[in-house]
Amino acid sequence: MTESLADAITAAGSAVNYLRNAPVKPTVFPVQPEFTNWRSEQKSWRTSVALLDQSHHMTDLFITGPDALKLLSDVGVNSFSSFAVDRAKQFIAVNHEGYLIGDAILFHLEENSFDLVGWHMVLDWVQYHGEKGEYDVSFERDASSAVRQGDPKQYRFEIQGPKALELMEKATGQPVPETKFFRMATFEIDGVTVRSLRHGMAGQPGFELFGPWADGERVRSALLAAGEGLDLVQVGSKAYSSSNLESAWVPSPFPAIFSGEGTQEYREWLPASRAGSLAGSLQSERVEDYYLTPYDLGYGRSVSFDHEFIGRAALERHAAEQRRQKVTLVWEPEDVAAALRSQFEPGVPAKYIDLPKARYGQYQVDRVLVDGKDVGISHDAGYITNEQAFVSLASLENEFASPGTTVTVLWGEEPNSTKPSVEAHRQVSIRATVEPAPYSAFARENYRKN
Repeated sequence: MTESLADAITAAGSAVNYLRNAPVKPTVFPVQPEFTNWRSEQKSWRTSVALLDQSHHMTDLFITGPDALKLLSDVGVNSFSSFAVDRAKQFIAVNHEGYLIGDAILFHLEENSFDLVGWHMVLDWVQYHGEKGEYDVSFERDASSAVRQGDPKQYRFEIQGPKALELMEKATGQPVPETKFFRMATFEIDGVTVRSLRHGMAGQPGFELFGPWADGERVRSALLAAGEGLDLVQVGSKAYSSSNLESAWVPSPFPAIFSGEGTQEYREWLPASRAGSLAGSLQSERVEDYYLTPYDLGYGRSVSFDHEFIGRAALERHAAEQRRQKVTLVWEPEDVAAALRSQFEPGVPAKYIDLPKARYGQYQVDRVLVDGKDVGISHDAGYITNEQAFVSLASLENEFASPGTTVTVLWGEEPNSTKPSVEAHRQVSIRATVEPAPYSAFARENYRKN
């Protein structure tokens, strides 16, 4: 019998204790790590064109039925007043207290037919409410290749970079019709019908292509052939996993499912295996200290109070009192180098800093301080070749969120947890400078304005 999250937390004594010591292996993207090297692959989406395979690491939740849109509207904070077929949006959900559950990309495929794609946290929340509520809907879940048996239902390829449009025109043999951001279009590539989302990743222009799995290799081969002469670069999982640092998207924020109205029943429904793991220097037995609002992550413009949804009243209160904002922290090179150098010195070293992505739990939550006072939390951290900088995404109190502000990131756990990804280490303080999010000027001036 599958253990529920509620039972696992009871056995561990608390939600924080369970998550901090979760016996789960480090997240591994089930895609080739590198085709050349991750530094060159990171550069490709800035200088030429990158081809990324997204077919394996995300979960698809297909939602169909007469009440599919009603369910999404009841759970999501977004407006659905003009959400027509062939459109997509960043779907966001909160709990009854207005704290973030998670986000994913929602595709409106056909009338009464949707595909919610991304990390499973928000997908689970939607499916739970669809099954427990009085909705005429059905669900089909296609989990990531890390846990699924057999092939995916769909292939999903990302084309990104300044030559993305040229690549698409060579692959389709015709001019690409102008498609607005987050709108879909249909193309023919090597005789195969391909659906496309006009998208951006790492702040660069591009397309997300998808279709039946059986067509995937044919489409990939056609893209590779069209990429000859365009410096097309296949990107592996190492570089891909770090791309969010340039676009300033936090992929796995801590989900507010461990307390609050209705969450006990949800935890009884949710398998413990999908709970995730908690890493970082923030140590608190009060699980609410890890929660975020959509405004902490810059999602305010996606919130719409034009309909009733779970958490609306509480979210309106958060909207009136936005205390934090999302920023980029550029870590001091000398301090990063000192932490890395500790691996070669006597004594207990600093927590290992992996490259290009340094996250060592599904939910990375590190303390950010100014003069010893906590002023926010740091999320994903890693290296951006295109900026030659080690950075993290953070949510800081407004008073300390101005570019140029000097802060300190506390890196490592004290005491050390028992997660498989954690070795014996000591905490270290790393100075950092607050910069805008996204950090890349191109991403701020082009991607975010859409």
